[in-house]
Amino acid sequence: METPKSSFQILSLDGGGIKGLFSAALLAHIEKDFNIKICDHFDLITGTSTGGIIALGLGKGLAPKEIVEFYVQEGPKIFPQAFWRHLTHYVTTKFRGDQLEKSLQSCLGNSLLGDSTKRLVIPSYSTSEDDIYLFKTPHHPRLRRDWKVPMWQVAMATTAAPTYFPSFNKIEHARLIDGGVWANNPSMVGIIEAQSLLNAPLSTLKIFNIGTTDPIKGRSPKLDSGGKWHWKSEASDVILKGQSKGAYTQASLLLGTDNVIRLDPPVPDGLFGLDKISVAELMGKAAHFSRQISPVIEKTFLAHKAAPYTPEYGSKE
Repeated sequence: METPKSSFQILSLDGGGIKGLFSAALLAHIEKDFNIKICDHFDLITGTSTGGIIALGLGKGLAPKEIVEFYVQEGPKIFPQAFWRHLTHYVTTKFRGDQLEKSLQSCLGNSLLGDSTKRLVIPSYSTSEDDIYLFKTPHHPRLRRDWKVPMWQVAMATTAAPTYFPSFNKIEHARLIDGGVWANNPSMVGIIEAQSLLNAPLSTLKIFNIGTTDPIKGRSPKLDSGGKWHWKSEASDVILKGQSKGAYTQASLLLGTDNVIRLDPPVPDGLFGLDKISVAELMGKAAHFSRQISPVIEKTFLAHKAAPYTPEYGSKE
């Protein structure tokens, strides 16, 4: 297990459904601008839900542009649009998990979590035990189990968004759902992992945290005294947004604002959805905001080269 000497950098990737295309495209632009591999500059990657897919893809060795292709090609298959789905969504999951499973298998293949070339932490949640569930690469001697799990199964577990996809129960019979229910922004997950398990002092940590665009909403005054009916379409959005902003604020207070760079650009409400986007418009957003943030990324992160990661179990055996 390596102990960082001067700097320990974390790439933190938010959840957001098909909007993960924004995060992948942003990273692809940064790689192209500086002729780099983004993974070379980060010691730990943590990602929730769609961010978990990107993290796993990077760990497998895929370039961000290849992950962009995955979203563009597989997104319409994973999230087929039909009016009747809005009706059945009231009584069952909006989408079946079989196509998501097939798409993730095509992307991640037979790779195990232990095959990752980077340290990864991927949040999920167990409804079986009503407790958090974290998948971790074998970057510490005590992490003996998760490395045996196929990457595509980890991806299924972290993306099983309630009401959108069924829970995933193929890993030790646990009923696993989207990690976004507790860590939609996994920045604090990364900080705690780096400090508690990898012995990285807070003073050495830097985080690049990417959101999937932030819809600007006006909350109805009816929510002030509203019941379940009034909150039915707002509760999940408020919870996800509040958790993400809270994690960013906590990380900034712990590490200092200069060491936590978050990009989550505001967009008009309704422009993009968890299951429906305009590919061209979202790609345009990624191109625009990558142009703006590239100088900050260069100054803050690119001087650091991550030390080689050697897993404790799995690939080295």
